[in-house]
Amino acid sequence: MFGRRKILAKGDKVYLFEPALAFADEFLTMTKASQNFHQPWVFPAMEQRRFRGYLDRLAEGRAYGFFIGRAEDDAFLGVINVNDPIFGGFRSASLGYYIHADHARCGYMSEALALVLDYAFTTLQLHRLEANVQPQNEASLALVQRLGFRKEGFSPAFLQIDGVWRDHERWAMLAEDWLGASGLSTRQIRKQFGVVV
Repeated sequence: MFGRRKILAKGDKVYLFEPALAFADEFLTMTKASQNFHQPWVFPAMEQRRFRGYLDRLAEGRAYGFFIGRAEDDAFLGVINVNDPIFGGFRSASLGYYIHADHARCGYMSEALALVLDYAFTTLQLHRLEANVQPQNEASLALVQRLGFRKEGFSPAFLQIDGVWRDHERWAMLAEDWLGASGLSTRQIRKQFGVVV
């Protein structure tokens, strides 16, 4: 399985690989098995048609997608998306992420998101990434705090999810913060999550 995956970045416990139609079954197995865990935070594709729509969105440049594989056995763990990138003088995007319920709270998403931050700020040369998190999503709030995101504010009725306009907390990371311009602490966070510095 590992051989047919186009690897984008590697950490200690996980690696990122490029989404493709060949992984539809693994993706859909994960989303169906994790439906109760994901909702009401996120509603990923659970059928082929919507999965193909997701791949179309990536192909059109409306997002960059990263599938997460476990290094020890190539298990399909989850997904991270860098959504709606804007380049030019703005160079910003927002993050979306979800993991298989069976692999939550094992440190995989922390390491995978650290790899995506590195990729976004180096390869994509973005300047800013936002993570907009529903206030009740304690696990996601802990994740962004653990990685060093800064809370910038509260956005009422920010995003429509499953037909409901939901409030979100707005958290952000700047390239100079992540890449170490702000000092030793960020370099230590990057090393902790398997990012080579």
